[in-house]
Amino acid sequence: MIKQALIGEFLHEAENTRKLLNAIPDTALGYRPQPHLWSIGQLASHVAEVYNWYEGTFNRDYLDMGVYRYDKGDISKAANIVAKFEENVSAAKSVLEHSDEGTYMNFWSMGAGNQVFLGPMPKIQVVRGFLFNHLYHHRGELVAHLRASGNKVPGLYGPTYEQSQPKK
Repeated sequence: MIKQALIGEFLHEAENTRKLLNAIPDTALGYRPQPHLWSIGQLASHVAEVYNWYEGTFNRDYLDMGVYRYDKGDISKAANIVAKFEENVSAAKSVLEHSDEGTYMNFWSMGAGNQVFLGPMPKIQVVRGFLFNHLYHHRGELVAHLRASGNKVPGLYGPTYEQSQPKK
């Protein structure tokens, strides 16, 4: 039952992520609201990459970021980021569908080599916090970056403010 609930949320939110990534124009990829923040392209790439962490979360007890290879692909075009998202979300969906609910309470950690910086905690907590909520946080940042750069954003949970205004 837990897995079915996770899959339902995953599919719904993957569609919202897809809508948001498809709303990014190439002209906005280099925009960053402040010098120390990620650009829209970097942030969108990170959003697409979160889906690549499902295998290391569901199928392992320790995700070693010291050996993990971040493959953002070519982020010079928004279509490339969407393609990387589609590749990663497809793999993540398969991992989730084939996951064993009997392992959801197993402890999981993330670190680099022997230095643990997240966990140990039950995998189900990692799925909700590290995979799902982490993604939503960065999607919110991406919405703010797009708005700050003068771009429109899609409604993710109903119409946007702009969409809800009467037509003039």
